[in-house]
Amino acid sequence: MPAVSKGDGMRGLAVFISDIRNCKSKEAEIKRINKELANIRSKFKGDKALDGYSKKKYVCKLLFIFLLGHDIDFGHMEAVNLLSSNRYTEKQIGYLFISVLVNSNSELIRLINNAIKNDLASRNPTFMGLALHCIANVGSREMAEAFAGEIPKILVAGDTMDSVKQSAALCLLRLYRTSPDLVPMGDWTSRVVHLLNDQHLGVVTAATSLITTLAQKNPEEFKTSVSLAVSRLSRIVTSASTDLQDYTYYFVPAPWLSVKLLRLLQCYPPPEDPAVRGRLTECLETILNKAQEPPKSKKVQHSNAKNAVLFEAISLIIHHDSEPNLLVRACNQLGQFLQHRETNLRYLALESMCTLASSEFSHEAVKTHIETVINALKTERDVSVRQRAVDLLYAMCDRSNAQQIVAEMLNYLETADYSIREEIVLKVAILAEKYAVDYTWYVDTILNLIRIAGDYVSEEVWYRVIQIVINRDDVQGYAAKTVFEALQAPACHENLVKVGGYILGEFGNLIAGDPRSSPLIQFNLLHSKFHLCSVPTRALLLSTYIKFVNLFPEIKTTIQDVLRSDSQLKNADVELQQRAVEYLRLSTIASTDILATVLEEMPPFPERESSILAKLKKKKGPGTVTDLEEIKKERSSDMNGSAEPASVNASAVSTPSPSADLLGLGAAPLANSAPPPSSSGSLLVDVFSDSPSAVAPLAPGSDDNFARFVCKNNGVLFENQLLQIGLKSEFRQNLGRMFIFYGNKTSTQFLNFTPTTKPVDPTVDGGAQVQQVVNIECVSDFMEAPILNIQFSPKQEVQNIFKAKHPMDAEITKAKIIGFGSALLEEVDPNPANFVGAGIIHTKTTQIGCLLRLEPNLQAQVSNQAALIRNIVFENLHEQFLQSVEHLEERAQPLEFSGSVNYRTTNGAAIDS
Repeated sequence: MPAVSKGDGMRGLAVFISDIRNCKSKEAEIKRINKELANIRSKFKGDKALDGYSKKKYVCKLLFIFLLGHDIDFGHMEAVNLLSSNRYTEKQIGYLFISVLVNSNSELIRLINNAIKNDLASRNPTFMGLALHCIANVGSREMAEAFAGEIPKILVAGDTMDSVKQSAALCLLRLYRTSPDLVPMGDWTSRVVHLLNDQHLGVVTAATSLITTLAQKNPEEFKTSVSLAVSRLSRIVTSASTDLQDYTYYFVPAPWLSVKLLRLLQCYPPPEDPAVRGRLTECLETILNKAQEPPKSKKVQHSNAKNAVLFEAISLIIHHDSEPNLLVRACNQLGQFLQHRETNLRYLALESMCTLASSEFSHEAVKTHIETVINALKTERDVSVRQRAVDLLYAMCDRSNAQQIVAEMLNYLETADYSIREEIVLKVAILAEKYAVDYTWYVDTILNLIRIAGDYVSEEVWYRVIQIVINRDDVQGYAAKTVFEALQAPACHENLVKVGGYILGEFGNLIAGDPRSSPLIQFNLLHSKFHLCSVPTRALLLSTYIKFVNLFPEIKTTIQDVLRSDSQLKNADVELQQRAVEYLRLSTIASTDILATVLEEMPPFPERESSILAKLKKKKGPGTVTDLEEIKKERSSDMNGSAEPASVNASAVSTPSPSADLLGLGAAPLANSAPPPSSSGSLLVDVFSDSPSAVAPLAPGSDDNFARFVCKNNGVLFENQLLQIGLKSEFRQNLGRMFIFYGNKTSTQFLNFTPTTKPVDPTVDGGAQVQQVVNIECVSDFMEAPILNIQFSPKQEVQNIFKAKHPMDAEITKAKIIGFGSALLEEVDPNPANFVGAGIIHTKTTQIGCLLRLEPNLQAQVSNQAALIRNIVFENLHEQFLQSVEHLEERAQPLEFSGSVNYRTTNGAAIDS
């Protein structure tokens, strides 16, 4: 920066600031400011032209007044005029005023842009720097439109000075963050990568920030940066503190650049080149080794810089998840921080170990610190550290330590902060269900959970208890006895009353033989809680009472008296009144056989996934510790292991749909739900989640592509006119990692794009690609390939040309179209030989209109079928049509990707005319 001359001190500004500071009151300050504003306004409007110094002084006063909190409505043009000055101080004040006071909608923006263009074209590094700083500070869309194409040229030009390159890189980064669609990708992208080799570390630091942001959106464009980043990181890590004196911070060489390079490498998988991979491993080992060395300074800045590089290196090790030795070493290093006196280090160590616990290589190493983590849970003063300790216990839990961890979390729950109690309840419920060896332990745990933190037990938790008890014959008697004993406490939480009412209503007969739990005692116990409960719980208890009428005829009269009472029949709540009336009438007029049929025991729930995990994920948000459940390998079968063990574990999360009809009196069985699991052990069901998916064969035409992956790990798995799916995989022993690339080959967006493995961006732009990483563990040998289901809704028309298998008889064709489920539209198409149909596809959440046109070409003996689809994929429509020749009774279904990946039909939807 040029030296400021003696005459640039602006004595008048100093006097004005002194006057403001000496004001005794707010009124005196406002009076002095108004006086100065009047003076400045008169000077700007005066006939005498002001020189550059005076303009600068007055503009600077206006800027100071604005920073004090007062509105400024003049002086903008004078600030713009300062931009054309050739004096640095005047131009600097002009740019400063514009950066602070001028908004993107100002009428002066065009004049400002012209002045900036002149400074960028001047090749004066000082003026270019001021212009770039102004663009970055304003960062408006208008600025991006004007300069997004010019700044990359300045950045990669060979004659641009280092200070200007730094400013250009950061300015371009600012514009890309505010208006990414206006920053064009071009030849400059390959050249900007080579700035990582620049001699000036300031340029390298700025370029690394820019490349990291760009690589997150366009990884293929910047994949060459990996080797250059590893090379630069290696030179920094292996250098001594004296080698990079200008960029050494408290004996740590270039810590900010090291952190940025490590973050850049986290945008990509481990390098494929063995030499680059080996060099990166050496860098990471060196960083871990330096962490063990005695500190070179006792200053906190030294430890902060050193630890910043260390934690970022550990994040990279976790991201790659491919070097067992590094993962274990990282875990051991973090373990040392768990008892560090610095709270922030303990917090970061717990947070990083949560992620390490998901790795197969480091999970056992993380478990060795369980006692330290439990102690932190008990002794930490900071609630955020205690919450991270809970997250780590949840992440490190498996079948070997589940009971210990659940017990400790229950103990902590009694004194836990109210802000995290609900989250702890969900985690305890998930762990108890997933790793329970004994169902009685699970029931005891959940009832204890309700006792300790009943207000924080969501409906999903006690729903699951009901499902487990109903689906397990061997635990029903124990559950009935346990809830009966729990209800005898003087004060019971309402959730416990709900569980007790439901279970006793279904299985109270199993403990009725004991005189201490006779039918009348059970009824009196439940009814003693009735007046203390809310309306929904009372409604459930009334359902329990009518169940008792069926189970215990000897107390029928007692129950009828309760139902007949004025408090029930004349209840102010319509729901309770209606239940009392209907149940009383049912118990009076129905025969024993009818009662037994209507009030029979609930059947096992259909096989579905737990909704508790989805609720926890929704509460915590994506990218948090709850996502570990998606990538964590199953080290042992689930507590309710399926009848046939799965060969390959891949993660999926269901979206629950809670239901209030607990007794299921109004629920009809699903047409194609899975058969009820036997009591000997099937996956626990969740009646409150969405309908289960079915297994479908491979997509037509994908068998050949699929077979190629027997001998190679990379390639295209599936491709049609809509979608291309590519795979890139790597395997080590029984563990593997698969990168799945979904490419939209159309010009329109894919909406609601949902693979069943892990969530991705639900919107895929036309011509764009999204990437997904799936961790795989081979549990046992298998014959059938894993199934990957993909659903999305393109907005477009699909057309297929196919050869008809039968003569195109008009009447037969009309009958086929009508049998397909659509209404035939007469005299709609100008060509009378064409057939036009219309229908509505009904799904659970929406209705989609569909148009169909069949164009026979009798001369070419082919037919052309075009279907205009709204929000749904109607691929392979002609195959469905041809199948309807032989199966006229079948109705059309909405299509979605299935198999390994292909199209399949989903039961439950139909086309109505």
